[in-house]
Amino acid sequence: MKPKRRNTLHSQGGKKIELLEMKNIYKKFPGVIANDNVNLDVEGGEIHALLGENGAGKTTLMNILYGIYQPDRGEIYINGKKVTIRSPRDAIELGIGMVHQHFMLIPTHTVAENISLGFKEAPFFYPTRVIEERICDFTDRYGLKINPRAKILQLSAGEQQRVEIIKTLFRGASLLILDEPTSVLTPQETEELFSILKRLVEEKHSVIFITHKLEEVMEISDRVTVLRKGKVIATVKTKDTSKKELARMMVGREVIFQLERKKIEKGEEVLKVKDLFVENDRGLMAVKGVSFNVHKNEIFGIAGVAGNGQRELVEAITGLRRVKSGKAEILNVDVTNSSPKRIGDIGVAHIPEERIRFGIVPNLSVYENAVLRDYYHEPFSKGSFLNYPYIKEHTKKLVREFSIDTPSIETPVKLLSGGNIQKLILAREISTKSNLIIAAHPTYGLDVAATEYIRKLLLKKREEGAAILLVSEDLEEIFELSDRIAVMFEGKFMGIAPREKTSLQDIGLMMAGSKTLEEKDED
Repeated sequence: MKPKRRNTLHSQGGKKIELLEMKNIYKKFPGVIANDNVNLDVEGGEIHALLGENGAGKTTLMNILYGIYQPDRGEIYINGKKVTIRSPRDAIELGIGMVHQHFMLIPTHTVAENISLGFKEAPFFYPTRVIEERICDFTDRYGLKINPRAKILQLSAGEQQRVEIIKTLFRGASLLILDEPTSVLTPQETEELFSILKRLVEEKHSVIFITHKLEEVMEISDRVTVLRKGKVIATVKTKDTSKKELARMMVGREVIFQLERKKIEKGEEVLKVKDLFVENDRGLMAVKGVSFNVHKNEIFGIAGVAGNGQRELVEAITGLRRVKSGKAEILNVDVTNSSPKRIGDIGVAHIPEERIRFGIVPNLSVYENAVLRDYYHEPFSKGSFLNYPYIKEHTKKLVREFSIDTPSIETPVKLLSGGNIQKLILAREISTKSNLIIAAHPTYGLDVAATEYIRKLLLKKREEGAAILLVSEDLEEIFELSDRIAVMFEGKFMGIAPREKTSLQDIGLMMAGSKTLEEKDED
């Protein structure tokens, strides 16, 4: 139910930014130069894309602009005037807003409470009541639908991102920094976001758009700056370049966009889910009678908009969430409501949607996180003692094989970029033989080279006999990798069909709940 509106708040925020200049920005962390004399200029009324591999320095550069980090050297100018940005508060006052890749929200607070924090014009008494009214204005205006009274912990990753976008717009940003903004959006939602951005630039707002999706760069941006290993490779007008050329600048080599996918007969059934019902964090039914199976040598893809039960389904299968009714079997073993440890011991690898929350322990080192799944098994341990020499050699091997960019294996994993954290999780989960790989958004936030590598790896595991359950909102990924595709809407499957018997248009309509697959899967 929408709150009844009483009045309207004005957004806080700084002056219009007609020209932003970052000059010779240099930032070094222990063992790595994140930004090496970077120069970047952004004009008012333009969308400026920032491209680069994971660890190239994009997020560090934007964290400097937003006041989270301080540069070791370099200067920032706004409208020709040198400015010092010591904190995000300074950035907001100057008219700079940022939506981070990893959300800066308080999970136990509501949407309205999160947005009201730090908002100067929020009244002293009953601030959230007035904020809720203002949120309704924003949801109507921009189409970023969200329940202002929902708690953050009850929201999907996509819904949480919408809160961050609303929060930034709320503060009246003139320059909006978006870090991987479309990673959890459907094609339709991406189109809506692009419409919002176009309206903003028409009003002489500026947008810095960090993305790994080259199609988006070509569609939405006016100019592109490419970073590689902390240095600017080039800044070009989008109309004067191509997807292939941008990929080459990012990676330093040609990138394969069409992967070879071998036709393989599927093997025995590995995962069987029957009439599964699962509740979400609010006690509402999120998964409603879902049934399917996954075989050896098969990738079973699940598409859908965030918040339609995919997260709850994966958590139920992997033991992270209780099943209300129904059954899940792995290799004919009933694992319904089993512990994650028992399910892992059966040979299930899990690449979680929320990599920070479920995938790692941030304060532990790279080598400690590399063995979280199997540390209690030989050869990682001997009796009650960990075999540290073996663990460290194993981790060094993973770092080499998966191209994980880290100063050392002793580095706390929280200091790695989001993409390198994802590569570490993937390395850990699939470096040992697994009967079933459950991959939820495995390439979320990864650059084009890392995405190419991981998709190749999943196809290789399929050829080696693994059964793979792939959950993704990237329809290109679903179609490129999957043998069969299901679409989830409001907790139910709209149907299951072989990849070759459906289309992107059909999937898009099903994601919106307006179509079902005519040909049901008979397996």
